[in-house]
Amino acid sequence: MTAAPELVERALAASRGAGCVVIVTETSQAVLRWANSTMTTNGHTTSRRWSVVSLVEVEGGTAAGVVSSSSTAAGEDVEEVVAASEAAAAQAGPTRDAAGLPPAEAADESWEEPAAQTSVAVFGELVGQLSAAFTAAGPAGRVLYGFANHDVTTTWLGSSTGVRRRWVQPTGSVELNAKTADRHRSAWGAVSTRDFTDVDLTAMADELAVRLGWGARRVELPAGRYETLLPPSAVADLMVYLTWSMGGRAAQEGRSALSAPGGGTRVGERLTTLPLTLASDPAAEGLEYRPFLATTHSSDEVSVFDNGASLRRVEWLRDGTVTELAYPRAAAAEFSASGATFTPPGDNLLLTGTSTGLREMVAGTGRGLLLTCLWYIRVVDPTTLLLTGLTRDGVYLVEGGEVVGEVNNFRFNESPLDLLRRASEVGATQRTLPREWKDWFTRTAMPPMRVPDFTMSSVSQAS
Repeated sequence: MTAAPELVERALAASRGAGCVVIVTETSQAVLRWANSTMTTNGHTTSRRWSVVSLVEVEGGTAAGVVSSSSTAAGEDVEEVVAASEAAAAQAGPTRDAAGLPPAEAADESWEEPAAQTSVAVFGELVGQLSAAFTAAGPAGRVLYGFANHDVTTTWLGSSTGVRRRWVQPTGSVELNAKTADRHRSAWGAVSTRDFTDVDLTAMADELAVRLGWGARRVELPAGRYETLLPPSAVADLMVYLTWSMGGRAAQEGRSALSAPGGGTRVGERLTTLPLTLASDPAAEGLEYRPFLATTHSSDEVSVFDNGASLRRVEWLRDGTVTELAYPRAAAAEFSASGATFTPPGDNLLLTGTSTGLREMVAGTGRGLLLTCLWYIRVVDPTTLLLTGLTRDGVYLVEGGEVVGEVNNFRFNESPLDLLRRASEVGATQRTLPREWKDWFTRTAMPPMRVPDFTMSSVSQAS
């Protein structure tokens, strides 16, 4: 198999267009599964995918064409893919996000190094903890299910302007689901990780055992508005969707919840009196992500013309105020009169919190609901960012500062923007895993959040 740096150089040398970007990714993946308190599957795979982005001058401007391949890049493959990408660009016509490719900075010192690898050995400590959890669960009438995944993806990006960037991205997660022996009640916990050295599965299993115990008493509640404690995972799912909806062009053109009445955007608007800062930061400790843009598609928020550009910390909210929206360079130039700047989306999300733990928040609750997680989240109205979805794996009733039982599941209707406005308290920020968006967005750190009037629109039969 052709080495990735050689593949990049061969593709760039074959380019005949106005510009070219080559992106190569190699992924090493290890997985571990268990069901009914028994290990079921483990394995390791490797894969490669590479893409050529060709820029071609056409009548009316510049066009971009992208062709991807998973071949080993032997023989004529490279030249064929480059030619196909140039043909795709010529057929596509001029694009409004056209801009000169970013100039070269200092090449990454690791450019020539091979792809990083993982293996099932990364689960060594986790397996020991799982074995102990299985042993403890059986006599207590519990069974455990779950999944652990570890990807190590190496990305090389080279461009016709001399950019040469390389990045190794480890991404790991653990999900644990505990059920009663009759399978009628369940509780879920999860966390993201870079290398599994910071995963305390024993503590996770103990917490799920407590939650299953809460479910011994069942309380049926109707739909309505309830004071609700959202755990970090649920907050992460809602904040991820919020940031996915913070495209600058859509806001400028009146197509999103970040559009201001009468025109313009809601940048500068204070959403909450709580001092909340929502940020993406490629240098966040333990949540680091690739510090340069590498994309094979263009949208309102990102452009193939920006490939290789360095990424920075972005504060979407600062002290409760909307401060930035996502703009490619071309859109930022188009809307520069309103203060728009080049702001690529990030690959992690952090929300500031306090020092208050979730248990303390429960203790301070007169009567309300404590959720476990959210799932099946869908947008109802993009202009208000109204979302709907379901609760899952445990909704608990809190009375007098104590959990007194488990209640039925609900369908909810809420907007993350409204929740930020109405939230009355946040707790301590911790690393977490979104339940709904974990396959697309893993690196999050969120606090629990208290909402005095969370809308449970109907009762759900989901379990």
